[in-house]
Amino acid sequence: MRGRWTRTGRSAAAWSVAAGYALLACLATALALALRDGAPWMYPNPWLGLTSTVGTLASALSGIILATILVVTTRFAVGRFGWARRLHGELRPVAKDLSVGQIFILAGLSSLGEEVLFRGLLTPVIGVVGSGVLFGLLHQMRGPSRWVWTGWATAVGLILGAIFAATGSLVGPLLAHAIVNAVNLGYLRDHDPGNDPEQNLA
Repeated sequence: MRGRWTRTGRSAAAWSVAAGYALLACLATALALALRDGAPWMYPNPWLGLTSTVGTLASALSGIILATILVVTTRFAVGRFGWARRLHGELRPVAKDLSVGQIFILAGLSSLGEEVLFRGLLTPVIGVVGSGVLFGLLHQMRGPSRWVWTGWATAVGLILGAIFAATGSLVGPLLAHAIVNAVNLGYLRDHDPGNDPEQNLA
């Protein structure tokens, strides 16, 4: 169990990525505070007109529900569809040498950096659709599954933006993003669909 927390195969790269996300969060926050009338974790005119407390609770609950749906959907798709297994295989090298601690840190900081940028800074300016599409396009990767990954990221970005705009709180998108990243990085690291005989027969 200890080795899962202390793997060091790509430790330097993981810490560099984590530092990059932390810097992104700081820059996006500074830009939002300078250019927007309000903090980046609050939507200017929430669609539902909820009070701050109710909006935050609704956002958090929506984020947890969304994260659960996305995690379950990922497992189902990888178990049933060839395109999902191919995407899983192409993404797996990113996570295979990460420790549990690195996964938690990367999940938290990537959530913070991307949500403050795409939702907190950009959604009030270019809208839910604009920020969601940009979020998806910037998640491109090399390989045959690049557009599957881009399409998935775009859909998730649209939902995260809608939660933010509807409730007025960034708490839900932050929670959803962090939970999905943490759980799915662990799944990528520990699960090799190419070694599953049942899936190879599918």
